[in-house]
Amino acid sequence: MPESEPIDSTTPWEYTLHVPNDPRAVTISRRTLRLILTMHGLIGLVDTAELLATELVSNAVRHTKGPAALRVRWSAGVLRIGAWDADPEPPEPPGMPDSLAEAEEGRGLALVRACADLWGWQPLAGEGSRGKYVWCDLVRV
Repeated sequence: MPESEPIDSTTPWEYTLHVPNDPRAVTISRRTLRLILTMHGLIGLVDTAELLATELVSNAVRHTKGPAALRVRWSAGVLRIGAWDADPEPPEPPGMPDSLAEAEEGRGLALVRACADLWGWQPLAGEGSRGKYVWCDLVRV
């Protein structure tokens, strides 16, 4: 896109990055997300979005055996970041902030809950899809 073209942040868009079950997928997902948001003029959301995507993709890769995917969608001023994995089991509920100060693990969804405007998960079944989708929203102000 030529630099002189204005960026239209009102047009909805969506990207999906399919990744293998490999710890390097987390870094690749984070860097891809940064590029997407920068190219769409949403640089103000990058730092928080990277943290959230890192936690979601890390959980998908660490706690499941199959492939995963990062899904990023922009619509009506809301950035939705989600991670799909092939395991239909619900994610562990986020811990309480007091119990996480010294914890080695288990802080991921607590960070998502603390940093996102909204988060949730849904099981996926049908049309050949299995697994779950864990997502969070950032609202642009």
